[in-house]
Amino acid sequence: MSQDLTQWIAEVRTLQRQLADTQKDRDQAYNSAANWRRLYETEARQRREETVDFQAQLEALQQRLAAAPSTVLGQDIAAVDSLLGLQQQLDGLVQRCQELTQRLQAEQQAHAQTRQTLTSALGDTFDALK
Repeated sequence: MSQDLTQWIAEVRTLQRQLADTQKDRDQAYNSAANWRRLYETEARQRREETVDFQAQLEALQQRLAAAPSTVLGQDIAAVDSLLGLQQQLDGLVQRCQELTQRLQAEQQAHAQTRQTLTSALGDTFDALK
């Protein structure tokens, strides 16, 4: 009888150790998930702030372009002696517009990539919890 009791006590202690290890693993997974969530939220906040900044820059440039025919471009056109000079200025403006559009698209792609990466990592963490 004493042998059976000793065996049961050993089994209970083994199960207690396994339970403690499992709880420790669960706590680590929860901490990891919280860390990934925090990183995702920080990255999302930064991307939102950058998006707002880019939109403000874009709006400012659009306002400048809208006002340009009556003010800046009108003065520049008067100063340009040839059609070639006017074409060069127009090419410069088009190039600047394309650069800003590319920067905005690159920022949008970076945001999408970050969101996908962090979402995948968060999903993997939750899968590990299961």
